[in-house]
Amino acid sequence: MSASPRHGRVIGSSSGRKVITHGLRRRLLLDLYHQFMTVGWPTIFASFFGFFLVFNLLFAVVYSFQDDDIANLNPAGYWGRFFFSVETLATVGYGDMHPQTPFAHIVAALEIFVGLMSLALITGMMFARFSKPTARFVFAHNAVVRPMNGKMTLMLRAANARQNIVMEASAQLRLLRDEVTPEGIRIRRIQDLTLVRNRHPVFLFGWTILHVIDDASPLAGETAESLRAARGWLLLTVIGNDETTGQSLMARQEYPASALRWNYGYVDILSTDAEGIDHFDYARFHDIEPLS
Repeated sequence: MSASPRHGRVIGSSSGRKVITHGLRRRLLLDLYHQFMTVGWPTIFASFFGFFLVFNLLFAVVYSFQDDDIANLNPAGYWGRFFFSVETLATVGYGDMHPQTPFAHIVAALEIFVGLMSLALITGMMFARFSKPTARFVFAHNAVVRPMNGKMTLMLRAANARQNIVMEASAQLRLLRDEVTPEGIRIRRIQDLTLVRNRHPVFLFGWTILHVIDDASPLAGETAESLRAARGWLLLTVIGNDETTGQSLMARQEYPASALRWNYGYVDILSTDAEGIDHFDYARFHDIEPLS
């Protein structure tokens, strides 16, 4: 997420198009948990290190308000107080250096309290990020439209890259496109696409998700050109329960109109050898081929 030249906020992209919001104030301090859960690990560690450094630099200044408040200060001066602050914040205990005035004891007590609270918050944040359920669902780069059982069918391929059992997985597919009402109002319409099978009892290897394009389908009569003109795109959501951890997993994939391949099919990745053993070749998971 970043700011635009017009002071907007880039919140992501839909079907390859940048989306920028305007007019909403960012309240970073009121939403720190969400911020720390969404930024990358390098940003997390850099933020914690920055807090640690700045906090000790400031407390070193506070300890400097009174001379001779720390016994056996080594090295002498500001940097000695800085390292004393580091030991105090981390509650590691003292060696030669220790508070020797009431002022220093009060400041050290305040810093120890803040250090304990900070350690608890950082520990909780790190645990929350490590324990956050993540789905390793893989989606084919392209969706294909081809005849299947005598009817044109939209096909999307998904797989469980972790290859553990995901129980009672469910899929939902939606079409989003721009339309103009009879009154001339431009709206973004969201339509559900009915799936041949929207649940998978044991999502372990792969799952080909099918939508029949019949007269009742929102895709009836659509072409690649018409979907591009309407800025249409597909949103696929897969949800399931991880049998190992019992956690709910969710992943989504967006397919802009340019990612739909008409009269193409997926390359078969399942083969059986002479011993009757099935093999899945995920190296060709994203491969498609034109229909002859």
